[in-house]
Amino acid sequence: MKVRVFDTTLRDGEQSPGIAFSPDDKMAIASQLTALGVDIIEAGFPIASEGDFAAVQRIAREIQGPTVAGLARAVDGDIDRAADAVRDAEHARIHVFMATSALHMEHKFGMTPDQVRAAIKEGVARAREHCEDIEFSPEDATRSDPDFVMEVCGLAVDAGATTINIPDTCGFAMPADFGALIRRVVTEVVGERDDIIVSTHCHNDLGMAVANTLAGIEAGARQIEGAINGIGERAGNASIEEVVMALNVRADHFGAEVGVDTRELYPTSQMVSELSGYPIQYNKAVVGRNAFAHESGIHQHGVIRERTTYEIMDPVEVGQAGSTIVLGKHSGKAALRQAFDRAGVEIDDAGVAQALDRLKELSDQGVTVSHDDISQLVN
Repeated sequence: MKVRVFDTTLRDGEQSPGIAFSPDDKMAIASQLTALGVDIIEAGFPIASEGDFAAVQRIAREIQGPTVAGLARAVDGDIDRAADAVRDAEHARIHVFMATSALHMEHKFGMTPDQVRAAIKEGVARAREHCEDIEFSPEDATRSDPDFVMEVCGLAVDAGATTINIPDTCGFAMPADFGALIRRVVTEVVGERDDIIVSTHCHNDLGMAVANTLAGIEAGARQIEGAINGIGERAGNASIEEVVMALNVRADHFGAEVGVDTRELYPTSQMVSELSGYPIQYNKAVVGRNAFAHESGIHQHGVIRERTTYEIMDPVEVGQAGSTIVLGKHSGKAALRQAFDRAGVEIDDAGVAQALDRLKELSDQGVTVSHDDISQLVN
């Protein structure tokens, strides 16, 4: 089965505190996302500012291949503005959202459930007048009455929505619960129809964004939403790179495929990190500096002999240069022997053993030794 990848780095990702992409930044990232092979690029929230509108419009006009989406509240002005922004896209989408939890309806909008129902019907129908590809999201779905979510999603489909996206807006859901909610949408809203896609949009407040996304796929979702490096509001979104590689590495489990060129994951991650100013944590899955680095002697010995003993992914397949052997107090003779051989240093087994003792001594003092400094370990 094919799972679509909807990238919201330029919209939800830019809502991260402190991130403000310039128009050229947005265009560069959109071009790289196209090289990556995502299916949909959510280019921004056109009503938010003149700059956001211009950036979405430029991406819509210049990007070929992916669908370009603009976000809109279920409000006439938002919808018309989004429609104008994506009008010239090769493939255009308007993404309409409306909050459905009692908490949001009462405290954010001061609206009754009937008013929300009406806004969804009218908003989706208005969007459909502009564009054939319409996505609807019941914001804060995982803290909403599930029966109400089913009802309003059905209203959205009847009004012309072609994708129903279920957002875990506040990162509240657990995988079993989120999977159950997606399964209800697939069964009760979509049923036997093959022209409606169910999607996931998961936030990471409890560290569950990727797990919830994968649970959604297991439950029948055929589109996932996320951002490169997991950037986004508060603790961020599901990381595109992590979801994609989970589906690839565990294809035996999920039976799903995506059209992403995984070799572009690392370059895309690096670009987004550089342009956003958000560093990538060293131990970040798939794209982190340490994702394919080994210091433990036991691990080093295994990887040197056969990479797959400790690596379930080939670093080259995600765009990284390769495995890294790091010298430290946990290293073993195999790693040191490899380092000496690469440096062209002739040394016998006794010398390697002495060098290992010296390496541990330096490490205990807080001194790091790189492969370039290997000579300092030789007496």
